[in-house]
Amino acid sequence: MTDWKNFFSGTLFRYIDQSQPEEHQPMASFAIDDALATSVGNHESAPTLRLWVHDHTLMLGIPDAKLPYIDDALAYLQEHGFQGTVRNSGGLAVVLDRGVLNMSLILPDIKKLGIHDGYDAMVDFTKYLFRDLTDGIEAYEVEGSYCPGEYDLSIHGKKFAGISQRRVKNGAAVQIYLCVEGDGEERAELVRGFYEHGLRGEKGSFDYPTIRPETMASLSQLLDRSLTVQDVVERIEQALEELATDLTRDPLDEQEQAIFEKRMEQMVERNRKVLG
Repeated sequence: MTDWKNFFSGTLFRYIDQSQPEEHQPMASFAIDDALATSVGNHESAPTLRLWVHDHTLMLGIPDAKLPYIDDALAYLQEHGFQGTVRNSGGLAVVLDRGVLNMSLILPDIKKLGIHDGYDAMVDFTKYLFRDLTDGIEAYEVEGSYCPGEYDLSIHGKKFAGISQRRVKNGAAVQIYLCVEGDGEERAELVRGFYEHGLRGEKGSFDYPTIRPETMASLSQLLDRSLTVQDVVERIEQALEELATDLTRDPLDEQEQAIFEKRMEQMVERNRKVLG
């Protein structure tokens, strides 16, 4: 197993902070990660960590778009002030708002990198970020949570984060959402209502999760302290200063911007096809 700290040390490492919600529309973040994964995979960029935040969005997986009554489900979201956007990475519906910090770790050489190595690196880095506050973070599937998976992160059985991974050519984007602030149960209630309106009691063509809101919480709730997204951004920056041998904060270059624009067109078309 690869030592997770090796991903950050020994060479140049890149950090991109796009944690202001107004900076990009939600689907743009996945196009940006594709552009970075391409660049990093081609060794035209250093391994990269990118932060991003989006507000009032339910980020959907491809199976969510196939709900038998998806139009009703989307109307339900609109009634609650949310929009639905389909991403290009794995998983199911995830709530994004100003209290949720997303973090992407972009790594090269995926032919040599096992898929679990990327997941494990994100788990260990997250534990490192909060090591002074808790040693109780565990990684396993939390039944009853939204977007359940093997790499759910929880404390005392309540989930506050989930990890997905997208591989593009020779690069991988390992993506985590961290519910930092706010009420985890309220977010889960939104997702439960989304599935109830989208299924109307039917089973559907996919094994959609049965959401139990009490299985979800934010880090602030679990640690019983006032923890903000900005607090976590500062923790991440401090951790990178500690771990990275040489840290750069370069934005996307012209070549990456061109890849982004192409991938963004694909994201827009994907959403047009599946959501109308």
